[in-house]
Amino acid sequence: MTYQVDFKTVSTAGLESSPVAKALAGLRANEARYYWNKYKHIFTTVPADGDPETVAWIEKILLEKDMKFADKPLETTTFEVDNIKMAYIFYENGLAVNVMYSLDPAGKRAVGFKLSDGMAIPKEFEDKFKFAHQKSRLAGTIRGSYFVIKGTY
Repeated sequence: MTYQVDFKTVSTAGLESSPVAKALAGLRANEARYYWNKYKHIFTTVPADGDPETVAWIEKILLEKDMKFADKPLETTTFEVDNIKMAYIFYENGLAVNVMYSLDPAGKRAVGFKLSDGMAIPKEFEDKFKFAHQKSRLAGTIRGSYFVIKGTY
């Protein structure tokens, strides 16, 4: 079932099993607001078990940094804006992973990580990434990091 993320009335729909469901819902709404304001794109998600292609694609890219998350993927989304393929996984522990993959071979390609307010930094990030902090009215404090994708996917 497709869920249209509302960034005006934040809902935990689809994220209820997360111990930081409210913060994760705020993070998801923050992303929806960004894409609406920048591209007029309506941010929609689907249950991750109904979108194994997106989960597999992101997990394949994460192997560039030898990363595999044991936490359950709850929701995904994949869409294109301005010749860029965007894909997200929202994990049960509060982690959001997104891939920005330019369809232009010379374009930018990166994986971003955002940690929901209140979640611990996963062990997969120890000694690999530093996190910048951002305040959000919807999500509280968001900690984020990224890496540049080297391969072609």
